Amino acid sequence: MRGVFLFEGFAVLTLFSSCEADMTLLFYAQPYDISAVGFYFNSIEDYDKKASSLKNRYGDKVEEFEIQYIDGEDIDTALAAAWGLSQCNIAAFIEAANEWEDEHKTRYVIAVGECGYDHDQVATNPDRVDIDIYHLDSMKELAEQFVDEGQFGDIPERLQFYIDYDAIARDLAVDYSETEIAGQRLIYRCA
Repeated sequence: MRGVFLFEGFAVLTLFSSCEADMTLLFYAQPYDISAVGFYFNSIEDYDKKASSLKNRYGDKVEEFEIQYIDGEDIDTALAAAWGLSQCNIAAFIEAANEWEDEHKTRYVIAVGECGYDHDQVATNPDRVDIDIYHLDSMKELAEQFVDEGQFGDIPERLQFYIDYDAIARDLAVDYSETEIAGQRLIYRCA
């Protein structure tokens, strides 16, 4: 898809595709200098090349940009929101988005976005944080899983029909929370 954008009298032609089978990341570098036109990029090499040659309408070099996440996989969108993109961390973000498994991205999003961990505590190794994550739709499902696993002791089969899973779910909600990341419902506990 081609796009022509007009900004302060300048015509900017951008080429990008969001309909490719293999989804890539797409960002926009918005200059803080209002007399300059920003640019789209999808790799750190592309960013460095365009940022180093960008000049404002007076011929001055543009040095500071707001980095905006434009497009990518849903899990990468959640990762970008938790990451807090800037010029300082865009290279590390692109590396993580391209190399981490979805499980690591989910752990990062929950740790930083939900549990209050600091970026530096999690970014080098998301497995290092102590978070329990369950791929379930509700607290009631978590209660049923815990009963099935025997976390409440051995319950005779004839008594299992009398278990109040809703009451257990309410109790679990004290320590566990629910969230949705990239269209997937999750239950987690921050340690």
